[in-house]
Amino acid sequence: MLFAILCEDKPGALELRMETRPAHLDYLKSLGKTLKFAGPFLTEKEQTPCGSLVVIEAEDAEAAKAIADKDPYAEAGLFESVAIRPWVWAINNPES
Repeated sequence: MLFAILCEDKPGALELRMETRPAHLDYLKSLGKTLKFAGPFLTEKEQTPCGSLVVIEAEDAEAAKAIADKDPYAEAGLFESVAIRPWVWAINNPES
């Protein structure tokens, strides 16, 4: 099952995000086929990162949360909030 991990950065945390980014990218790459896609949300005005969208495949919500919790961004305390929601890739799914 697919899960969308929706993360909002804490206000003023851009420096923490940038410092942690290499470890975050390495972690995402280490997920292999578990990771379907990922990328940052941007502020409208400055176009700077302010959150993340990560879509993964996991057995259940608990497994998805375990993956999300191990992300270096989460471990560094970057996020103000994290929501994990089941998701269906209905349109333009490359695996269909």
